[in-house]
Parts: sequence; C-alpha cells; structure tokens
Amino acid sequence: MARVLEGFTPYKKKDAEKYNRFRWWPGLTFGDLLDRAADIHPDKEAFVDRKTRLTYGEAREKTDRLAIGMMNLGIRPLDRVLVQLPNWNEFVFAYFAVQKIGAIAVLLIDRLRQFEINHLIGLTGATSWIVPSRYNNTDYIPIIHDVMETSRGLRNVITVRADGNAPAFPRLEKLIEGTQLTEKNRVRLARRRPDPMDVAHMGTTGGTTGVPKIVPRTHNSLITGIELCSRSWEQNNEDINLIAGPIGHDLSFTKGFIGSVITMGKVVFLDSTDDKEICETINREKVTSIIWVPTLAQRMLQYKDLDMHDLSCLKKMHSAGGTSHPDLVRDVTERLGMKFYNGYGATEGMTTITRPTDSLETICSCVGKPTCPYDTYKVIDEEGNELPPNRQGELVLKGPGVFTGYYRNPKENRKAFTRDGFFRTGDLARIDEKGNITLTGRIKEMINRGGESISATEIEKLINRHPGVAAVAVIPMPDPVMGERVCAYIEPKAGAEVTFDEIISFLKGQKASVLQLPERIEFIAAMPYTGAQKLDKRTLREEIEKKLRTAG
Repeated sequence: MARVLEGFTPYKKKDAEKYNRFRWWPGLTFGDLLDRAADIHPDKEAFVDRKTRLTYGEAREKTDRLAIGMMNLGIRPLDRVLVQLPNWNEFVFAYFAVQKIGAIAVLLIDRLRQFEINHLIGLTGATSWIVPSRYNNTDYIPIIHDVMETSRGLRNVITVRADGNAPAFPRLEKLIEGTQLTEKNRVRLARRRPDPMDVAHMGTTGGTTGVPKIVPRTHNSLITGIELCSRSWEQNNEDINLIAGPIGHDLSFTKGFIGSVITMGKVVFLDSTDDKEICETINREKVTSIIWVPTLAQRMLQYKDLDMHDLSCLKKMHSAGGTSHPDLVRDVTERLGMKFYNGYGATEGMTTITRPTDSLETICSCVGKPTCPYDTYKVIDEEGNELPPNRQGELVLKGPGVFTGYYRNPKENRKAFTRDGFFRTGDLARIDEKGNITLTGRIKEMINRGGESISATEIEKLINRHPGVAAVAVIPMPDPVMGERVCAYIEPKAGAEVTFDEIISFLKGQKASVLQLPERIEFIAAMPYTGAQKLDKRTLREEIEKKLRTAG
C-alpha cells in the first residue's frame, strides 16, 4: 500500500484505477529496474566512467550494500535525500540505494551552491545529502559546513571520493565496504521495497513563474514516461549511451541513464563537455548513442578538429532541453551520418520526440509526437477552450506519465492546472493533424542557457539586495552557441556608482551559483515601463538584440 506523503497531490482515484487497469503503469519500482537488468545480464558491462567499469551484477551488489548502510544510518522511508554528484559511477549506487530503501531522491546538479541548496532543503524537507568531498576545483567541505549551519534539519551527509584529510562524515565507499550481504540484511532490505505508487523522485524546476518548485514523481508515473520514450526512439540493449551533460539534469537522468537501464544498454559517464574529450571517448568506447542538449551538439560540430576523429560508431542522437534549429539537425544528419531525434520534455512529465520514420523536414520543423500514447496533449486559448489543429495556444497535458502537482505548493498548483486537471506547460505550441507538436514560444519567464533553465526572477531578487540598485530586470540574451545567456539591466540608485565586477562579487557573496551570474550587465538611467507600470522587458530584449546585431 502506498505511503502518504504530506504535501503530495495524489492521482485522482478514477485516474489511478484506469492507469492500473490498462497496465499503463507497470507496477515496478526503480530498484526493480536495476534488479531486472542484473538478473538478465549480470556479467554485462553497464556503467563506465573515468575511474571504474562495472557490470550490472557488480552495480547491484554495491547498491545493495550501500542501501543497507544507509538504513543503518537511520534513513527512513519517504525521507528526502539530496543526490548531488557529477557524472560518476557512484551516482548509480547512490540513486538506486535511495530507491531501494523507500526514500525519495532529490537530484541537484553539481554547480548549485549554498543559496540554492539551502532553499531546496527548505522546500523538500531533505534530511540527508550525498555529495563529493571535492570535485574539480571545488572543495565541498566548506559548502557542507555552511549548509549545515543554516539547515539544522539535515541529519546525514555522505561524502563521495573523500581524501584522507576530509572531516569524519560517513563515506559512501566505507558504507559499501563495511556492509555484509547476509541473509538477515537481505531480508531487511527486501522489506523496505516501496510501493510503485509511492513518491520516488523529486526534481527541481522553475514551474510557470520562475520561482523554484519541487516536482514529486511516483515510481509508476516516472518509469512509464521514461520507458515509453526509450521505445519511441528505439533505445536497445546494444546501445552504448554517452552522457556528457550533468546527470542531475532531467534529460540526462531520464532519457540517458534510466532509459539505458530499462533497455539494458551501457552508460558511459563523461564529466566533461570538452570537444576533444567527447570525441576521444566516442571513439574509445564505440559510443552509438548520445543524449544531450542542442548546445553541446552545436559545439561539437564547430570543433575545429572534428574530422580528425573517427566517429563512425555513432548511430543516433537524442537532443532536447532547447531549440534544435534546422541547420543543426541537417548538419548532424549529413555530416555525422547519424539519426537525429528532436525532442521536448520537462521534469513535470512533458515528453515528445520525433520517430525513426519521420522525414528530415519533419525532424527540422517540430519536436515530434507525445512518447506516451496514453497522455493527452492539447492546445488551449486564453479562456481554456481547446483549439483545432494548427492553431497556436498554450500546450497542456494530462495522463499516466504526467505529475499531479508541485510539492507543498497549493497556490502555484491552482495556477498551474486547468479546471479539468491538465498541466499548463507555459509553452506556446501548435499540434497538426498527425499529432506532431511545434513549439512557437513561451509564456513563463525562464532563460534557457544551453539546456540549463535559469530563473530570471531569482537573479533579480539577489541583485535587488545590493544597496546601490534601484531596479533590475533580468532577460534572455540571444547567443549562437548557448541559445540564450543571462543579461541584467540595472538602474542604480541616485548617486550610486555600481560596476559589473561589483555586482558579480556581491552575488558570489550571496552564495549564488555560477548560473546566477549575469554574463552581461547594462546600466541605464531609468527603466522602461509599460502602461500598466510593469517593467517593459520586451523593450529591453529588443534593445539588447539590436546592440548584439550592431556589434556583430
């Protein structure tokens, strides 16, 4: 029987009964997915990173040991556990161990810092955190101490790849090594298997307003969406899937990682977006499939030494999380000789993709059809009326692969759903007679920087704390490589002298992440306002676009 999580909006009884009756929900948990793969292919190489290579059987053993170790720490069913790891094999153990003990994984990208981490702990009620001791040039130990000072409810911090000088936090490696898979421990672990209707996973998103939201997903719903997507673009057990984007991103996690486990393929984790390293990894590991955002695909095509690498092993690319322009689709298809799958998705459950039989023209012009045929997608006008084919309106959806509401946020949920229970995506779209979806714009105020969804609202809140700032407007600035970058227009207070470096230094002092640092700041004497006395961001966007064209 499903456990009740306060603050989670359950599926309506009649909907849940329907989804179960027709087996649209598989009745599996995330832990079951790893067990199934290990049962069928125990000796098949499954996970590869810079440091280790593991079979499905080895991954399950380490996962089970870690899960028991986490139980011994006192982590309980439905406890929220932050998982903030780079593209390392340890992510496999951490994620599936959380799932096997009935806790809830909250994915964070490695670049988040104290301001965002504390905020997300407050939103989720997280009590545990799995985090590197150090990664690249970042020492996480001071960050951990800062967070623990602010977030007193955080009981457990498990460090990964800690060196000998790290403080005495429990170490993931020691939890694995120090646990025996005795019959008693196996029974304890089996008893913790969650119900497929339980909340399994929490993703972060800007929702429809740009303010960070938490998206709770059940085992049934999230697995349904991922499995049907993997079938739609023909993922299979012979695929060798490269994940170069952060594993904490919804695209990398769902379509890359879990999709590979469902189809029992191989995952190659690369914690770098360097073009040379990507190409060398593709050749060395004989990668057949890449799952990433359009920005990384565009960068690779612009890599000056691309033709010096043998990439003939590549067969297909799944690109989503940003706009795939027709030129990019054609270049990937023709220059690399591989199939391009143009997709669209989000943490809330939107998932569409083009199909293997689609023409190049179709792939260039749309994001395909819904991958879950049991989800309902439609386009509505401002009054909520469904529009006929090829008419632009807001894209809304509902079904077994779609979430039911933001966590502990009834106010936002009242705005985010229609009266008949359809989620309002905030995206403008058209749906043609064949069901193909073309995105035409957006309503919600987010900046999409290379697949990273950045809240303009949150950056404005931070900059407004500066004593010399009278008004601020953060807008997307078009960029040929990243798609969009962050630009801030600032009106200083009378008599104040504010510089770019001063604003950046101030934001760093506020514990902002690198994603929240504007890449360009325009200082103006007075902000433009609309007739309703709202900041006229449209005028500012037009102005920065004009400046960029003139400079170019």
